[in-house]
Amino acid sequence: MSTKVVCDIAVSADGYVAGPGQTADKPFGDGPVDQLTSWMFQTPEENEAELEAVTAAGAYVMGRNMFGPGRGEWDLDWKGWWGEEPPYHAPVFVLTHHARESLVMGGGTTFTFVTEGIHAALKQAKEAAGDRDVAIAGGAATINQYLREGLIDELRTHVAPVVLGAGERLFDGVPSQGMEIVSARPASLVTHITYRIKS
Repeated sequence: MSTKVVCDIAVSADGYVAGPGQTADKPFGDGPVDQLTSWMFQTPEENEAELEAVTAAGAYVMGRNMFGPGRGEWDLDWKGWWGEEPPYHAPVFVLTHHARESLVMGGGTTFTFVTEGIHAALKQAKEAAGDRDVAIAGGAATINQYLREGLIDELRTHVAPVVLGAGERLFDGVPSQGMEIVSARPASLVTHITYRIKS
């Protein structure tokens, strides 16, 4: 079985995955952004299958903005938003323009910083994942880059009933392309819609 490239993303009804004004204190920006992920924390039993799928990948790719709020040279004291034991429990490849030594964290997560672009990061992630899936973890700019290149096989959107009005938008700059609905399931705080990207 070949490795699939998947992506799970919480998104507002108007297509935003984060609001404007992201900072270290407000990683999702301004506005009612807590509603994007409230289904994970307020109703986890109702969404158990989707939550398990989010953390089932054998390796992950994320953008620098998802790893931390900094730009330019690294603040080496910054080790991500998640504390000493991030939720990934697998290799994570972070896209960046600034080199940094790999960062080994608790629970099996190692952050490797990739300066050679999205294709190099995906290649390393596939090698690390073995026969498991690779997940493009975000944020929006990173997901959109992979969508533009046709590198995501399955897009799992978790649509929250909230309008943000501005911020980081999913599909921004992505050319028209067909998608096939694989599954759709409404829950009390979210609607889970999985698409297969047509090549």
